Amino acid sequence: MALRFIAKDPNTNGDNCPTVWVDEKSKDLIIQGWKADSETEQKCLETGKIPATEAVVRVPARMVAAIREACDVADGPAIR
Repeated sequence: MALRFIAKDPNTNGDNCPTVWVDEKSKDLIIQGWKADSETEQKCLETGKIPATEAVVRVPARMVAAIREACDVADGPAIR
């Protein structure tokens, strides 16, 4: 698996480093974020079960541009 690094949290201090990558083969987004607090996780559980193979993570709003860039990378070049 080849991961393409997109960005780290611009406000990172070395301890809190939400990060975004794109898997260059599958085009999946790989997102590292903070573990959700119990209240957030409970709200997510209200919409359905969270399987043991999945997790709820929180990514700060300041990472939206990085996620957009990752989506653009995953979509590939636009045909015009």
